[in-house]
Amino acid sequence: MLKIVNGQVYDPLNGVNGEVREIVIDHGMIVEPSPDQKISETINASGCVVMPGGIEIHSHIAGAKVNSARSMCPEDHYDHFKVSTAGIRSGTGYTVPSTFLTGYEYSRLGYTTAFEAAVPPLEARHAHEELEDTPLLDSGIYTLMGNNYMIMKVLSEQDEIGRRERLRDLVTWLLTSSKGYAVKVVNPGGVESWKWSQGSVDLDTRVPPFGIAPRKLLQELVEVIRELKLPHGLHLHANHLGEAGNFITTLETMRTLEGYPVHFTHLQFHSYGMTKKGGIRSAAREIAEYLNGHPEFTCDIGQIVFGPATTMTADSPMQFRLHQMTGNKWINSDVEMETGSGIVPMMYRPSVLFNAIQWCIGLELLLLIKNPWQIVLTTDHPNAGPFTSYPQIIRLLMDRDYRNSVLEQLHPKTVNYTHLRELDREYSLEEIAIVTRSAPARALGLSHKGRLGIGAEADVAIYRIQDDKEKMFAGPAYVLKGGKVVVRDGEVLQSFAGKRLIVEPDGAKTLLPDLARNFADYYSIELSNYAVQDEYLSRPEVIPCI
Repeated sequence: MLKIVNGQVYDPLNGVNGEVREIVIDHGMIVEPSPDQKISETINASGCVVMPGGIEIHSHIAGAKVNSARSMCPEDHYDHFKVSTAGIRSGTGYTVPSTFLTGYEYSRLGYTTAFEAAVPPLEARHAHEELEDTPLLDSGIYTLMGNNYMIMKVLSEQDEIGRRERLRDLVTWLLTSSKGYAVKVVNPGGVESWKWSQGSVDLDTRVPPFGIAPRKLLQELVEVIRELKLPHGLHLHANHLGEAGNFITTLETMRTLEGYPVHFTHLQFHSYGMTKKGGIRSAAREIAEYLNGHPEFTCDIGQIVFGPATTMTADSPMQFRLHQMTGNKWINSDVEMETGSGIVPMMYRPSVLFNAIQWCIGLELLLLIKNPWQIVLTTDHPNAGPFTSYPQIIRLLMDRDYRNSVLEQLHPKTVNYTHLRELDREYSLEEIAIVTRSAPARALGLSHKGRLGIGAEADVAIYRIQDDKEKMFAGPAYVLKGGKVVVRDGEVLQSFAGKRLIVEPDGAKTLLPDLARNFADYYSIELSNYAVQDEYLSRPEVIPCI
């Protein structure tokens, strides 16, 4: 047994806000303290805050596109090399670190769970292999379905009752075959439309070859997700990412999905107004005002971090436009019948007006959305910057003077198109615990994570209290994973595999009748080789659909 004493505990899910409490851990779980317990180790957390382990709700850390980015950007690895120590592997990379280094760097920040945000079912085996190689993190994947040929084919059927049943069976089969956790949609219909040499799509644009509109696809999928009782709602990357004026589409998408638990990803990239000359301005106020009245929705930010980044997404048409705009090197891929993918390295600069406005918009959303339970801190790693920048973003949220000092260093016209200077709000430690731990746990339906109450998993981060919150959150004194001390004062002490979080919804027990024919006609592999075998997950944990 291990005991943590004298620490200021922040456990928002249990209403604990800085109280000094004891935490007792036995066999990887938090248990009720009692006088007769035999404690083998005691951690004195005096002068420290104690929080649950961090939960990454949206990050790109494993899979084919991530591995391609590593090969594409050798410069990302030149000056970022961590040497191996006893029991700890070496690794390289800054915006796209290697697998072992990814796990270690998350652990050094106090994070213990992370989800890979976009995996085509065809490439799920690769993603799971890399996650098996990423230590100290419980993990899972979101399965891409928003531009899937089979999904659109089912949606084109006229028999409404039969269509819904077939769609439910297909979604269930895709989730279980890929060993996924949630349904992910990226630029619904837009990637498939681009494959047919069509332009960008709005919610009611008919997408070839079946004439399905994105609005219908989204409406049908959220209904199926509700019927299947999945622990996490639709994980949605909306249309028109990064385009001036796209907040109009974002708001219309939200109105379309009212009443359903939908998670809007990297919302900063979808909150752009348009200036008279066609540039971007902040529309964070409009987006935040809507979200403040709709608690069923959650979001993550995709906060810009100045410096190098590697953009990667299933939104292949957007990546092609980014390549044309920047002239940077570029990879695009057509993932057979399921989706596309693109990679473009980037450099975000405070002197570039567009980047400066983006930086402000992300912070504005974090400060204007009143309920911290609706919002999760992310950088859409590595699209807007590396996850290792979280301590810097936390300081920006907690220290208004520091935030304004950075704002003064940006392009001088930034204040003309943003509202950040007007915002006085500063986050509390409780709010930081919510947006990095408790809110993602609740949004993901992980009742055993993001809290420190009896029966919770013993994933714990202990931070020494400092005035400089960036230093405070960059170097936890202790990090515990499953009750084991894995980091002490920034040093990784041990390395082991985490659990793989999956769902197994009730649904299709037999394959759809035309599935084999679709594979025979269009896929490069046999249907029998498609599903991820159990052997690829060494420590699976099924999260119930209730």
